[in-house]
Amino acid sequence: MIGWRPEFSAKDAVLEKDRCVFHGFFRMHELTITHATFKGDTLTVKREMFRRGSAVTVLLFDPIKETLVLIEQFRAGALQAPNGPWLLELVAGMIEEGETPEAVAERETLEESGLHVHHLQPIQGYLPSPGGMDEWIHLLYGFVDSSDAQGLHGLAEEGEDIRVHCLAVKDVFELMHQGRLDNAAILIAVQWLCINYQTVHQRGLECMQ
Repeated sequence: MIGWRPEFSAKDAVLEKDRCVFHGFFRMHELTITHATFKGDTLTVKREMFRRGSAVTVLLFDPIKETLVLIEQFRAGALQAPNGPWLLELVAGMIEEGETPEAVAERETLEESGLHVHHLQPIQGYLPSPGGMDEWIHLLYGFVDSSDAQGLHGLAEEGEDIRVHCLAVKDVFELMHQGRLDNAAILIAVQWLCINYQTVHQRGLECMQ
């Protein structure tokens, strides 16, 4: 039996104040929160919070060709990153009101890679930076036919400039071992695939027959 569970839950934290301090392409809020402490009393803190919402990222795997379809695009937050601001990433998108993660994965896969994704399944949900952002990531995987995985994609009205790459799974594993995959979603997904490759590959062959 696993020996850890959190001592507190959401009911042990009270949002006293939530004030929007910036609303542009993104939103920044100032929060005042009172929460329980491990000492047995309470603590009131003020924090700036990047209100990002929920997003979906999807690992696109062609089990027949044993390739992964990934995208490359510019990221302003990576201007000072060791490998530069053009990142190799998973297809991803924000969840709009009323959408399911699966619907977003299907839409974004078509918009960003030109492909249709099949048999979507969850890998893991996670918080990428909970100290200052409320974003929740739904990390999924699905199967694709990578035969036409090429070219430039993205929506011009959203400022997207996306190049599609179709890489052998073994080469992506090598990029990971070299430290050249440098954003959370792709690292988590590729590490997961590395651990579960035989099972996922077999399931993909059965699903894509």
